[in-house]
Amino acid sequence: IVEKDRFQTLGDLQKQWTESGVETSRATVYRRVQEMGYRCRIPQVKPLLNQKQRQKRLTWATEKQHWTVAQWSKREMPKCLKSSIKYPQSVMVWGAMSAAGVGPLCFIKGRVNAASYQEILEHFMLPSAEKLYGDEDFIFQHDLAPAHSAKTTGKWFTDHGITLLNWPANSPDLNPIENLWDIVKRKLRDARPNTLDELKAAIEASWASIMPQQCHRLIASMPRRIEAVISAKGFPTKY
Repeated sequence: IVEKDRFQTLGDLQKQWTESGVETSRATVYRRVQEMGYRCRIPQVKPLLNQKQRQKRLTWATEKQHWTVAQWSKREMPKCLKSSIKYPQSVMVWGAMSAAGVGPLCFIKGRVNAASYQEILEHFMLPSAEKLYGDEDFIFQHDLAPAHSAKTTGKWFTDHGITLLNWPANSPDLNPIENLWDIVKRKLRDARPNTLDELKAAIEASWASIMPQQCHRLIASMPRRIEAVISAKGFPTKY
């Protein structure tokens, strides 16, 4: 079934498997597909990149080509503002990571604008930085969401003396925290939360179980990600 059309979703695969006479769950379908070695062959949804965006990604990767793992580990602090995890309930979560581990989580209510984002930075990012870096300097990384790229947000970083890592648009494959969110979501499948409180508790437990070694491995993949972007001439990569 997979070989017939590798652009199918897990739901499509489960439906066809059931129609063939085998009753099974999505989790079983996912596990069997992985065991059969097709994990990388079922394509992920990749952002559509225009020529200008591809060139910016390629230029960015070329500039960072000779950064070492030590440089990424000491200086980069990837963060994710949005991770909607949908069960009977859904939540939006903010979290930060570095090669040293993860910082505290923030559950977000409502839409995020520049003002509310700066509140998150003040009350969650700064404590994260203190926990992960102590007195060491670091470079903060976030994507180009409107709340992130607002002038008032830029002023907030300037006022706090925090250096920002320049970032190419539509580049989740360059951001290792995207992989970390996938790890969190996979852990949630076993918890099967039904209420909002259960979902929040499961997310917190999953986040707390992330080991510093996992974060370091993800940060250590940055040189490979850079090379992959250069090899792909700016197009999306497997990451």
